[in-house]
Parts: sequence; C-alpha cells; structure tokens
Amino acid sequence: QVQLVDSGGGSVQAGGSLRLSCAASKYPYSGYSMGWFRHTPGREREGVAAIDSYGTPTYADSVQGRFTISKDTAKDILYLQMNSLKPEDSAMYYCAAVPRLWVGSPLRPKEYIYWGRGTQVTVSS
Repeated sequence: QVQLVDSGGGSVQAGGSLRLSCAASKYPYSGYSMGWFRHTPGREREGVAAIDSYGTPTYADSVQGRFTISKDTAKDILYLQMNSLKPEDSAMYYCAAVPRLWVGSPLRPKEYIYWGRGTQVTVSS
C-alpha cells in the first residue's frame, strides 16, 4: 500500500502563489503516474494536473499557463506550483498515484488508486 502525504496549502490573496507538495512513504515514485485533483462542496472532484512516468504533463484548461506540475523521483516528492491564483481555485487539493507508466485519461479520478488526505487552498479577493 502506497501512502501519500500532501501539504503546502494555505490562504492567499488573488494573484498570489502557492506550492503544494506530495511525499510518498515506503514506495518510490518511479514507474508511477501521478496527479493533483481538487474538490469543493457540491461539485465533483476534478483533475487539475497530471504527470506520467516519462515526465509528460497534462493540465485542465482552467489552470493552463498558471499551474506547473513536476516531480523529484529521487526524493519521491510531487509538486504543484500555482501562480496567479483566483478565488475559483479555492478547494481541497489531493495528490494521487497509480502504478502505470502512463494514463490514457490522466485527469479522470477513477484512474488512480492511491490518494493523499488533502490540503486546503483558500484564495480571497
């Protein structure tokens, strides 16, 4: 069982930046595809960004150009750099992983089997 610990959330003003981190315990990230998802009450969980084992990223249209996903395989840490934050970005953010080299639909939650507990991001105007 892979355990993921996500962190780095907080409260910022619109236009500000945050960097989220996701650390894997026991198992390395090598050979895994990973992603970031967010959820707010009354809405379905949506994919934000994903990266496969080859380092190829995928972004939701709503965050394209503002967010950057990356990973440090040696240290088993996944990152999400969020710039130019908007109030609509406020949500609980979760990191996820699956033991596949790549994923056909990388922003679909059902593709992933391991999940972090979540970290809250609040953007005020």
